[in-house]
Amino acid sequence: MPDNASMGGLLDNISGSALLASVLWGGIGSGFLVYGWKQKATIPLAVGLALVGVSYCMLNSALWMSVVSVAILAGFIWAKKQGY
Repeated sequence: MPDNASMGGLLDNISGSALLASVLWGGIGSGFLVYGWKQKATIPLAVGLALVGVSYCMLNSALWMSVVSVAILAGFIWAKKQGY
């Protein structure tokens, strides 16, 4: 039976802060995704997909994941103020 420590995987090099940030932004994105799906609203659905995608793809740095996620949320707030 192979040793688990020798098996390479996606989460081998992820830090605890990046994992926590991924759970946080993925959870917020999932909320937007469900809301956009149920309300048939395109903007929250797209924001949810973007946040979930960022939390899935940017596992190297919690800081950059958070910066990109906050930028996505700022774009959402701007779009809502513009009337979209």
